[in-house]
Amino acid sequence: MDIQHVYTKKRSEFGRQVIFTDRAVESIADIPPNPDLSREYISRNPVELAIQNVREFSEHWVNTVRFETENRGINHVEGGWPKDINPLEPDQTSRFRKKTEKEDGFTRSMLSLGNLVEHTIKQNNIVDIYENYFQNLEPDVVEEAPYAKTVNIYRDPHKTRRAANHISWYADGARKLAVSYCNLEFQSGTNDSFIDSYIWDTENPTKPDLHLKPISPLVCIEFNPKDTHQLVGGCYNGQVCIFDTRKGSTAVEQSLIENSHRDPAYKTVWLQSKSGTEFFSASTDGKILWWDTKKLSEPVETLILDIEKKGRLENALGAMSLEYESTIPTKFMVGTEQGRIISCNRKGKNDAEKIGNVFPGHWGPVYALQRHPNFLKNFLSVGDWTVRIWSEEMRDDCIMWTKPSVHALTDGQWSPTRSSIFFTTKMDGTLDVWDILFKQNEPTLSIQVVDEPLHCLRVEEPHGRLVACGSQNGTVTLVELSDNLCVQGKSEKALVNGMFDRETRRAKILEARGRARRDARGKSAHGEKTEKATTDGATLESELKEADPIEKAEKDFWKIVDEEKRKRDRKAALAGEKAAAEAGETTQAEEAAPATAETTE
Repeated sequence: MDIQHVYTKKRSEFGRQVIFTDRAVESIADIPPNPDLSREYISRNPVELAIQNVREFSEHWVNTVRFETENRGINHVEGGWPKDINPLEPDQTSRFRKKTEKEDGFTRSMLSLGNLVEHTIKQNNIVDIYENYFQNLEPDVVEEAPYAKTVNIYRDPHKTRRAANHISWYADGARKLAVSYCNLEFQSGTNDSFIDSYIWDTENPTKPDLHLKPISPLVCIEFNPKDTHQLVGGCYNGQVCIFDTRKGSTAVEQSLIENSHRDPAYKTVWLQSKSGTEFFSASTDGKILWWDTKKLSEPVETLILDIEKKGRLENALGAMSLEYESTIPTKFMVGTEQGRIISCNRKGKNDAEKIGNVFPGHWGPVYALQRHPNFLKNFLSVGDWTVRIWSEEMRDDCIMWTKPSVHALTDGQWSPTRSSIFFTTKMDGTLDVWDILFKQNEPTLSIQVVDEPLHCLRVEEPHGRLVACGSQNGTVTLVELSDNLCVQGKSEKALVNGMFDRETRRAKILEARGRARRDARGKSAHGEKTEKATTDGATLESELKEADPIEKAEKDFWKIVDEEKRKRDRKAALAGEKAAAEAGETTQAEEAAPATAETTE
């Protein structure tokens, strides 16, 4: 295909118009030759030379050959079966094998092919060209310290400062980032007329690749893992909406507000399904709603998070985070606003059967919840000031936890490549990298990303080298990790598995000991009550109170307070007596002074 382009230029841009006229020859300059220089040159006759007193210009154009690419796929099936043979049917394949083996040429073919294969096998046994002779040798160098560097910074182009609440990586490579922007501060006075969110190209931090225009500010957003052009967003008014990058910036589908959440939709997660059109959402109104993009007018299914299993919405716990593993399609976990962690099963027929184990969780909202990528029975939760690692075998307490931080934690995630590493963000703008095999009392690496609170993070999969962090002022920072933070060692997975198993056994032993002590204390209290049925009730009540550690601690506390009060009263009394004594001495001195004067007179 020929490509032509016409270049146009105004007449005024060429300069003053040149007008040629005829006139006689005029000598402008006459420079005689230098006889000294003429001896150094050889004269030629004739000599022709073209001279111009202006700069020479040239114009060139070329049409390059267009390079066209195309994708081709091959449907590979087992063996070279004929068209009339279904390789998935054992009866047909066995009959075809027996028929082929009975043919006359089968034996001759196998013998001739066997000689070739035998010759190749002997050659391979003599020299193995793929043998690695140095795989057991370890390099005699010191491993470098872990580090991270900032790659790009993506700033919200709008002048109104909004927090970057959620980040989603492009499903097919680390090429794009979808970021939702929303101000979740209570009774904030900012102008919410601008509600756009963006899709950023990781190579272009100056301008968003696409503006997303929802019906309400987006609290969360997620790329569809099966259709990279499709995204689902949870809105501040409780609705959910679907975006398609091929159809523009506006939402192509959105739920009806009367069938949506009553609070902001804090999390949306795509489900593992054949169609790739199903997802579910969570909100602090106490509901989990399942949706299908083919019909967003109403949810497919609803779950009320009432841990008493009575289905009462007034008793439901508000959902803040969701955890869903595609390899376990029927199970999911919910982190609540009240700090509890609820394990659910979608196979249940009603809400009571869908709600399973309830873990105690944190003292505040659970901001992040994720299963370990390699050990699915263990999961991580982030809330208040700590990170806790749980095991599904232990329902009453976690198996590992971090030391309480000075600043509150806001988000966390496991590394997709290294089994022992997870990441957390804090309110002081710090990104912490924890390696539980290296040390548990402090992070392995702390990075001061920004000087404002960080609200979210998301690690790029499957390489785990890039970490995107969103801040309160809408700045998204892309951080690249060093090799030793994203490349797993040979025995790391086994060591982490052993650590989790060991901590689970320790927690089980401690739980069994505590249960045995409580049972023994209950039995002893019951036996004493039976034997001393006629004993004074006040004495028995005091013994039971002493057995309760909380009441004992309160009693000791008030005892210390009373002693401190008595000490202060005694000090005040002594000070009053001392002041009175000094006042009495002064009065006696004053009375004695006139008497002395009179005696002198």
